[in-house]
Amino acid sequence: MITEKINPAFVEPNSAPAQPELLVSAVLHLMSHYTANHQEASSCVKLASVIERHLKALADLPNLAPVLRTTCQQLSEQWAMVVERTMPRPEKYTLLTRLVGAGRAC
Repeated sequence: MITEKINPAFVEPNSAPAQPELLVSAVLHLMSHYTANHQEASSCVKLASVIERHLKALADLPNLAPVLRTTCQQLSEQWAMVVERTMPRPEKYTLLTRLVGAGRAC
């Protein structure tokens, strides 16, 4: 997977010092990989989640220009929706499947 080749400082924004340039560089790098992977195969939820966290970390930096903070906050929210849409949905159980499943458990 592509995330195995990425520098850990890029993947975990909370463990790296708050350097806006490093975070911006990392998130652009990650977004490029997500786009390339999305065109080749199914979306990677983990990568989208890392992108969302980087954008959130940038939005939380107090010394960042207001326009950049606002942009990062909005993009973070959009990537959070991508993650939510991509996550597998839990199975819905009907009363019949619950009863059949309970009978098998005994």
